[in-house]
Amino acid sequence: MAQDPKSKETASSLQSLEGEINQASSAISLDGKKIVWVEDDNFLANIITRKFSATKCKLLHFSEGTEALKAISTELPDAVVLDILLPGMDGFEILSKIKEDPKTKNIPVIMLSNLGQPSDIKKGKSLGADHFMVKATVAPDEIVGQIKDVLDKNKK
Repeated sequence: MAQDPKSKETASSLQSLEGEINQASSAISLDGKKIVWVEDDNFLANIITRKFSATKCKLLHFSEGTEALKAISTELPDAVVLDILLPGMDGFEILSKIKEDPKTKNIPVIMLSNLGQPSDIKKGKSLGADHFMVKATVAPDEIVGQIKDVLDKNKK
C-alpha cells in the first residue's frame, strides 16, 4: 500500500498536466478567422479539425487542389495551410497560383508537409510561403500556434 499514495500523486500530476496542455491550446483564439486547410490525409485532417474547433475559427478543409483554389478565390480566407503532396495539383502549384492572383496574393500560406528537405523548404519560401513546417516534427498545438503567429505578423 505504500505505492498507492504515490500512484495517486502521479495520476493527479498527469491530470493536472493534461489540463494545462488543454488550457494552453484552447487559450489560442482565432475567433472569426477563416482558415483553409488543404490536406488529403483524413486522419490528420480530423485531428486538426478537432484542435481548430477550440480556437473558434471557421475551418474549411479540402483534400484536393482544384477545389481548394476555387474556395480560396471566393472565400478569401485569413490564412491557408497547405500540404505539398496532394492528388492532382501539388501544393507548390497551388501556392504559385495563390501568389499570382492579385486577389489572393496577400493571404498568408503555411506549408505543412512530410517533405522536409532543405530544397523543399527553399522552394516553398521562394514561391511565397510565410512558414514551412514538417509534419513529423510538429504537434497539432504547434500548428495552431504557428497559424496565430503568422496571422499576427501579417496584421495590417
